[in-house]
Amino acid sequence: MTINIYGDLGSGSFRRVRAAAKIMGVAIQHKNIDLFKGESHTPDFLKLNPHGLTPVLQDGDTIVWEASAINIYLAEKASSPLLGRSAKERYEVLQWMFWSGEQWRVYATLLFNERVGGRVGGQGEDAAIVNLLLKNIRAAASVLDGHLAQRNFIVGDGLTLADIDIAAPFSQVDRTKAPFDEFPNLWAWQQRLLETVPAWAETKRDLDHRMDSFLESIGMTF
Repeated sequence: MTINIYGDLGSGSFRRVRAAAKIMGVAIQHKNIDLFKGESHTPDFLKLNPHGLTPVLQDGDTIVWEASAINIYLAEKASSPLLGRSAKERYEVLQWMFWSGEQWRVYATLLFNERVGGRVGGQGEDAAIVNLLLKNIRAAASVLDGHLAQRNFIVGDGLTLADIDIAAPFSQVDRTKAPFDEFPNLWAWQQRLLETVPAWAETKRDLDHRMDSFLESIGMTF
């Protein structure tokens, strides 16, 4: 049975799922949802996810939303080592994925909303909000930078879902101007992923093309 994934190529969250599926060799069918046209808020889509957010997985009668949950679902279906090569690693992967959602990606997403979404919507960014977000991003990045000082991956000796989850904010860094380059170990880790994980590099190219094409179409550059 075909696994459908609804999402927009310009979405960092959809990128996480698409990249993970490619790495695990899981065949998915991309169902395009144009976020810029509001297609995630149509009545039909809201039946899949009442929050109006992508990506969404549909596998027969199974519906899963939230990129991290989708990736766990796919990894379990494929018995993939991306979820950890032992019980201990699995819990570490989950620990970092949950940490990413609460202490890391949330601030990068809000920064995107302020610096990109706000401008696209004709509003300027709120300096106070941006400063608060940057403070939290730097605090979390400092933790990651220390963690990556003597290792190549977030967990263990190989790529896991924790790397894909935590790397997600780099998807929009050229547009959000998040200060990741202030943290050399973090920056080097992301560059290694781009150089050694073909699916991560491919999905970056597709995301950049989607975002840049849209922004150019409305006369906006970052």
